[in-house]
Amino acid sequence: MTEGGAPPDDDWAPWHPNELAQRLVTVDRPWCIVGGWALDLWHGYQTRDHDDLEFTILRQDFGCFRRALAEMTFYTVADGRMDALPADEEPPSDIAQIWGFDVPAARWRVDLMIEPGEPDIWVCKRCPAIRHPRAEMVAMTPDRIPYLRPAAVLLFKAKHRRAKDQADFERALPHLARAERLWLRDRLDRLHPGHDWAQAL
Repeated sequence: MTEGGAPPDDDWAPWHPNELAQRLVTVDRPWCIVGGWALDLWHGYQTRDHDDLEFTILRQDFGCFRRALAEMTFYTVADGRMDALPADEEPPSDIAQIWGFDVPAARWRVDLMIEPGEPDIWVCKRCPAIRHPRAEMVAMTPDRIPYLRPAAVLLFKAKHRRAKDQADFERALPHLARAERLWLRDRLDRLHPGHDWAQAL
């Protein structure tokens, strides 16, 4: 157990986005896959292994998703600490990340992110001034899995520039539409002035 009584943080066997979508089929609230898996949904095939499965929801909708994933125990994640979230409690207002632990399988399955937007408006959590109609920022696979569009995914990845983020950028760059290149370059200049990716765009 880790600090806070959570299972080991490396006990991951993330679901495929298809499995998550099947479990959320009755939830009629906004959500979307983000991170590396969002890029692979956009590509149309899996380009690499994924350590987790990240998706976002709105704070007020947490109860709906918790009920749809009732076999899970949820843990808040903040400042390197994980704490169990009691079944009758909402996540504290300062919590934006929650991991879902599949108790029967004894594995972490999903990394749930709470985003600051509204049902019809997507808001960048790192810069709330960046906001757009959700329909412009969230796309859908042919089998109805919602995912964050690649330019926005790469904007988040630009902060840390891990090896996998660099590889994700290089793989996506040749396929980005001109409008997405311009959007990403403008936001990189705003959030990360002088970033190498902006030059490549």
